[in-house]
Amino acid sequence: MGEEELRQLIRGCIKQDRKCQKLLYKAFYGFSMGICLRYAGNRDEAAEVMNQGFFKVFTHIESYDITRPFKAWLGKIMMNVSIDFYRANLKMAYTEDLDSAEHISDGDLSDKNLHYNDLLVMVQRLPKAYRTVFNLFAVDGYSHEEIASMLNINIGTSKSNLHKARQKLKRMILEADRPPKNANYNHGTDYDNSIVAIEATKMNGVFLNKGIRK
Repeated sequence: MGEEELRQLIRGCIKQDRKCQKLLYKAFYGFSMGICLRYAGNRDEAAEVMNQGFFKVFTHIESYDITRPFKAWLGKIMMNVSIDFYRANLKMAYTEDLDSAEHISDGDLSDKNLHYNDLLVMVQRLPKAYRTVFNLFAVDGYSHEEIASMLNINIGTSKSNLHKARQKLKRMILEADRPPKNANYNHGTDYDNSIVAIEATKMNGVFLNKGIRK
């Protein structure tokens, strides 16, 4: 979509033009869903969060600064709505030992070249608290101090949840690499049909095969 076409859609959305809203939604559906899928436990949750995000977009679009990239503005809204969804509705439970968590090392993820969809499904399988901290730190680039403030948790809890998220991901990666016990298996993995494909190139280089933050 060209810049002038985008500006026209935005001007229409400011006027609450339903056609322009529909076209903007369609144009950025994949980008927005990709963000929400990282935070959600499944596609249905992601769609619910994404629609809440677009509602905020359409009700606050007059505040968008046209001199700044629209995708960055939209992406921040989708991320914030995803965090709000879990904080308000799913009541994430943090049960870490805070004293021992303060000095936990972040550790490293395996550098295996996984397919984007495979890793996305693995991230979705993480407990909600671990998944949220993992996304905020490793993908979106926030510090533990910022995450603690955003989620109303202790800094040590943020570090601990990131550490445990990475440990769980390592185990899932190792399990995915193991040969099947039954030689008469069907080709493919359980992940193949679990989720709609989202192009990794549209996700700004996130996840292992595109350079995740260590």
